[in-house]
Amino acid sequence: MKTDIEIANEAKLLPVAQVAAKLGIAADDLEMYGKYKAKISAYGKKRGKAVLVTAINPTPAGEGKTTVSIGLADGMARLGKNVCLALREPSLGPVFGIKGGATGGGYAQVAPMEDINLHFNGDFHAITSANNLLSSLIDNHIFQGNALKIKNVTWHRCLDLNDRSLRNVKCGIGYNERDDHFDITAASEVMAVFCLASNLADLKKRLGDIVIGTDEDGKDVTARMLKADEAMAILLKEAIKPNLVQTLEGTPAFVHGGPFANIAHGCNSVIATKTALSYADYVVTEAGFGADLGAEKFFDVKCRTSGIRPSCAVVVATVRGLKYNGGVPKSETGVPNVDALKKGAVNLVKHIENMRDVFGMPCVVAINRFITDSAEEIDYLKTLCAECGASAYVADVWAKGGAGAGELAAAVVELMDKSCSGLKFAYSDCESIKDKISAVCRKVYGADGVDYSEEAERTIARLEDNAACARLPVCIAKTQYSLSDDQTKLGRPSGFRVTVREVYYRAGAGFIVAVTGKILLMPGLGKTPAAEGMTINAESGEIKGLF
Repeated sequence: MKTDIEIANEAKLLPVAQVAAKLGIAADDLEMYGKYKAKISAYGKKRGKAVLVTAINPTPAGEGKTTVSIGLADGMARLGKNVCLALREPSLGPVFGIKGGATGGGYAQVAPMEDINLHFNGDFHAITSANNLLSSLIDNHIFQGNALKIKNVTWHRCLDLNDRSLRNVKCGIGYNERDDHFDITAASEVMAVFCLASNLADLKKRLGDIVIGTDEDGKDVTARMLKADEAMAILLKEAIKPNLVQTLEGTPAFVHGGPFANIAHGCNSVIATKTALSYADYVVTEAGFGADLGAEKFFDVKCRTSGIRPSCAVVVATVRGLKYNGGVPKSETGVPNVDALKKGAVNLVKHIENMRDVFGMPCVVAINRFITDSAEEIDYLKTLCAECGASAYVADVWAKGGAGAGELAAAVVELMDKSCSGLKFAYSDCESIKDKISAVCRKVYGADGVDYSEEAERTIARLEDNAACARLPVCIAKTQYSLSDDQTKLGRPSGFRVTVREVYYRAGAGFIVAVTGKILLMPGLGKTPAAEGMTINAESGEIKGLF
């Protein structure tokens, strides 16, 4: 089989102006970034409907949520629907690490694949620069006399690469030495601000609200007090405009913003989603990792604060991934094993129940087909899903593109057309911070309860004294590999408790972060990073090994 990058490079792309014309976007509203990329500077007049694509907990066997999202949109376009995508941008960390890029795969990709996976219009670099500008202004302020009497700095520098050596660093050696660490850009509060802001004015306000630490009296010090907000906004003024690209079949795609769902809120930008909804009748969007992370944060954080209301959801599952959840080693997930599938399918059942019972979302299941899947295994999943009240459809989009999503696309369109959003949240604004965390852990993860470190207890007590803080949603940082906070507990674990290690106040983003288990905000590279397998031809510039 051809590699993803070979398939992408052989595709004949439309000029981006033609892609924009499918949505009725005027030429004057396009800011061209070459032949196949553009930024959009205006909203349309439609009020489209959205479908959220989410998934089971990810496994080494692969789930393909973005691939299915792209294939679904292409399938809907083949039905003659006015449809577009709203997806996140890839981070260079996974691109050069283990996971790879985030542009789909096979014949269900967004393109130009190389450009989107590498630097893509400079958005991530702008976010990294804005974050680190604030860091430099903090340290310069302290060096120049510390008029704000900053005592405790909680703001961290960031970098859009996986680098475990930056998890612990010494900052300010020689004048204001302190222990510090870097976050990956996808976990930066600037990324969250960028993705939750509704416009440039809101972006400026949120940047100014960022709390960088406390003073000698224990009071919050903000970026606005340092006069950093305007300069940070200047660095982001072009990046905040959503990017328009296309699938290999020419379906329009807005790709913008990229917080991870395990350590951040995991959704593309509000501006891009609302722009997509203003130009298309149907918008396919997705949120990172499994439904316990990405979908929960899409509903409880993004939808709560933006007013976006999806019509329905699609839960992506693979036979291979569910067998892995049933205890089969990765090397054996391609071997037919209905018993292991039955054991691991409880993971899928929990996610379906969450969509229906916790969030009030009608949903269908997309079975992302692999060639090793047996007919018996597929039939079992279809029967199981039907018993759970969710029809299941095979998505053969990696091999066939939109043509492999015909039944799925028709079912999703039908569901969207008859569905009036009955979205519910896992908790209410007026609940306490602990009650909000508990609601997610108990309802969504299936935990028996929550335990807190002494440090987390102290932070929550301080935040509860602030009425504005107490009403904020929570964003839980947790391993993506399990419904619990222990990545070794596969399937549908029970009898477990979640441990909250740290709690952070993200005033600019407008949420409280609860860090659980052993989750880290700066990933590391694996033993054999993807970067080692990449090559570039010095004469032609052709890249190989990017996926």
